[in-house]
Amino acid sequence: VRLHHAPKPRARKGRTQGTMGEEQMEVEETTLPEENQEVDASIQLCHKIFALSNPSQGTDVSALGDEVKQIVLDRGMETLYPSYCEKFGWMLDENALRSMKTANAAKLAELDAKIKDAEENLGDVEVRDAMLLKAEFFAGMADRERALAAFEACEQKTVAIGQKMEMVFSVMRLHIFHDDWAAVKAQVAKLKAFLEQPGGADWERKNRLKVYEGVARMACRDFEGATGLFLESLSTFTTYELMSYADFVHYACVCGVITLKRVDLKEKLIDSPEVLSVIDEIPGVGALINALHECRYEAFMRAFPVVSDGVFKNAWLTNHHRYFLREARVLAYQQYLQSYKSVTTANMAVAFAVSEAFLDAELSNFIVEGRLNVKIDKVNGVLVTNRPDAKNALYQSYIKEGDNLLNRIQKLSRVVDL
Repeated sequence: VRLHHAPKPRARKGRTQGTMGEEQMEVEETTLPEENQEVDASIQLCHKIFALSNPSQGTDVSALGDEVKQIVLDRGMETLYPSYCEKFGWMLDENALRSMKTANAAKLAELDAKIKDAEENLGDVEVRDAMLLKAEFFAGMADRERALAAFEACEQKTVAIGQKMEMVFSVMRLHIFHDDWAAVKAQVAKLKAFLEQPGGADWERKNRLKVYEGVARMACRDFEGATGLFLESLSTFTTYELMSYADFVHYACVCGVITLKRVDLKEKLIDSPEVLSVIDEIPGVGALINALHECRYEAFMRAFPVVSDGVFKNAWLTNHHRYFLREARVLAYQQYLQSYKSVTTANMAVAFAVSEAFLDAELSNFIVEGRLNVKIDKVNGVLVTNRPDAKNALYQSYIKEGDNLLNRIQKLSRVVDL
């Protein structure tokens, strides 16, 4: 049973003019995201463009290229169409580009007329709604410069904190489409400031913000920070405009497997009812985290390529593919060696279902990098663990720092004598 049910819709307050001219409170029903809601069209297109940009990942480039091209034309993305033609080798259709510009100009004129009419004949709420339509129109075109200006103008006309927050979420999705994670982080900070304002303590939007911030942290390789935010949102997830719940659990598991301790991995992911409800939909992830926790390293190595392939083919994780490969292997090797004072290379190779030559090369690299506390006895084919002694290490650091201090005092005394 899935436990992440969305709360019931709550009333939002806005301002409007009453029938007798007095200012009254308008009750606006805000419908919260539902589980069957589709991911935002811009986010879907973002993933398709990533797949099209990486044909080595086994994508049917021809079919996907036609699909992406049609979406670009249908949405009137006149600012991006020429660059996409150059990037993906499409033939630039001047007639299609001209038609897009004509249709966009007509739509823009219609929106401007609607704003003018609202300013002359209606109230502030209607003006704000018309301005929001214009901002969303630019966002649909992926025209970031004009969309940001339109959202900024709309925010100046907006009174309700909740409506301002929704615009910030829209702006974040626009930045995500353009792969600008620094701008996403700036919007996260802005949204947190809204939450601190009177009337901004919104439970649903606060939980959605955790997912947006988690994705931003994950995309910038702060896997530990992302894991904490994702785990907090497992049972309260409602951010269906950004991803499906299965994708969300996938991100939580990928980040968690290399950042959580073994006990926490069992408690917060493996035994989580929310994770169990969708884990079978995610190739390899369930087998990987269970095998790692149960010390079944051969099963871990069999599931590992499947999970790493999913990381490589994900738009927000692909830049960290090699990092994930390295960290997950180091974690498994550390966990195995922790149980032994010494073990033969042959036994460890059998446990991980790899050759001794491969294992020797792997361990050598990680030892040189200081990631594994083990020594390789090549003559006897034995691995000798060298567990760090915290007290001894602290004593050695004090001795080193003391020597440095004495040297500096001696140099200073010589200068003073002169």
